[in-house]
Amino acid sequence: MAEVAGASGPLETSKAGIANAVQKSLKRRYKAESRFKLYGLLAIGFAMLTLVVLFTTIIANGIGAFWQSEVTLEAAFSTEDVDPENIAGGNYRSIAFGALRKEFPNVPRGRRGRPLTELLSTDAPFAMQRAVRDNPAIIGGVQSVDVLLSDDADIFLKGKMTTIGGIDVSGTASVVVNGDEVKILSTANDFAPILAQVKDALRGQAATLERRARQADRSLTVMEGDLEDLNRAVDQAAGDTARLEDLQQRLSSLTNDIASTVSQRDAVLGQAEVLRNRAANPGGPEATDSSISSYLVKIHGGLVKITSVDNADVAGTVIVEMQSDGDARPGAWEIVRLDVPEDSRRLSDAQIGWLMTLEDRGRISQPFNTTLFTAGDSREPEQAGIWGAVVGSFFTLMVTLLLSFPIGVMAAIYLEEFAPKNRLTDIIEVNINNLAAVPSIVFGLLGLAVFLNFFGLPRSAPLVGGLVLTLMTLPTIIIASRAALKSVPPSIREAALGMGASRLQAMTHHVLPLAMPGMLTGTIIGMAQALGETAPLLMIGMVAFIVDIPGGPTDPATVLPVQIFLWADAPERAFVERTSAAIMVLLGFLITMNLTAVLLRKRFEKRW
Repeated sequence: MAEVAGASGPLETSKAGIANAVQKSLKRRYKAESRFKLYGLLAIGFAMLTLVVLFTTIIANGIGAFWQSEVTLEAAFSTEDVDPENIAGGNYRSIAFGALRKEFPNVPRGRRGRPLTELLSTDAPFAMQRAVRDNPAIIGGVQSVDVLLSDDADIFLKGKMTTIGGIDVSGTASVVVNGDEVKILSTANDFAPILAQVKDALRGQAATLERRARQADRSLTVMEGDLEDLNRAVDQAAGDTARLEDLQQRLSSLTNDIASTVSQRDAVLGQAEVLRNRAANPGGPEATDSSISSYLVKIHGGLVKITSVDNADVAGTVIVEMQSDGDARPGAWEIVRLDVPEDSRRLSDAQIGWLMTLEDRGRISQPFNTTLFTAGDSREPEQAGIWGAVVGSFFTLMVTLLLSFPIGVMAAIYLEEFAPKNRLTDIIEVNINNLAAVPSIVFGLLGLAVFLNFFGLPRSAPLVGGLVLTLMTLPTIIIASRAALKSVPPSIREAALGMGASRLQAMTHHVLPLAMPGMLTGTIIGMAQALGETAPLLMIGMVAFIVDIPGGPTDPATVLPVQIFLWADAPERAFVERTSAAIMVLLGFLITMNLTAVLLRKRFEKRW
């Protein structure tokens, strides 16, 4: 008994050790599982955050494109400008520009008044012509016509060109007109904040010049070191005539560079010192220029640009003519600040002033931009639309669907149901799977070589684009269709064959209808992939600038992804909005197609 009891001690100890080891192992496993779940949640959260940032950026940049700025003009359609017998030959340019000049009679005609007419879109004369065509009875009278504003004017009115701020005023302002110059005085120090901001701008300009001077000093240090090296090299090459001549030329050039840099540095330091002294002077007047923020005064229904400022008065030039020149009490006048300097934006202070005045008069509106969805491409952003690209995408996808769906389904049926299992079919299956991973641009090169160069099909046509996308989409449809056929239970086939049906009848009457939802799902996914492709279509010339709406698959056209590519490369800033808006439309199509595929898959799952 003692021996048994003694033997049980180590055994119990061993069991306890094993239990402790198992517990520690379980704890480590549970911790590892918890970490794995945490990593998964973090990955999902990161992916969702990325999607939110992506969609937020696209929507924020593109939402403005769905509205377009217009101005309502009171246009006079005189018989001198429009002949009732020849409406198409009217002088509609004069009508449009004349209607805008009526709003600002102080703006001169000719080249000096061109900045005013540049606020209108190049579509303005055509808008006047459309108004006459819609209602010829307006000839000889006056009619209100809505005209598109230019892309730069539209950007400003949407608040994307400069931030507009105000400066509080508390005094009574009086206006003194002296020819083209206007002086505005205030009973309070309402202009002191402007003077302080101008002084700060002067200090900032001085600091910039001083940084340039320090950079010049660093360059001089390097050049002086090079000069010493050249002088030593000249002493060492006293007997080598050719080398000595080359070194002396380099020495002369470097000496001139040093003298030029010193002169530039001294000039910059002198300018910086002048600006520092101006900024240190507590009084004024101080002149404003295009490198600092602009200040406008709204008073007596007019607009004055400040060109010189002091604590109690300012001098400026008239942008919009004032209705009177008396005193203006607080609340009857205001100061507007344009934060972005005039030399850093595409619209001048005068153009912005005219737009602000039109807006105050209720002439500006921003209706829904139907042009974006009804017009083709254009060099002018405010006239550009995606309808041509949408129609081109429709014809391209129609050709792709009509070719890829029947060919892909028939190939899948043959390979899955009727093809013998041998080396040849194995090679075919491997190649189909490999084709699904081939870069899309390779299919574009194939289309360029075969369809354009060999068969001579028209370039930049939806027909060729559809053929290229058919080649690219076929592997996806074949693989998805074969998977759909495999998902049909063998009992369906066996029951049909047992009732006397042939293999073809069993396939067409029983298996194929049940597999069709899965096939359609794969087809829609393939079409969605084709809709978003750009590279293969660029290779076959669908990058051309197409204004007209295509009437058929053989007409020149582009597609929505290529249109996005073209707009993204355009230099005009307004095309940024159009690009993002087109991306939103394309994403809408893709999401719709994928949702359709999901619904079909759900229906397919319910059938079982």
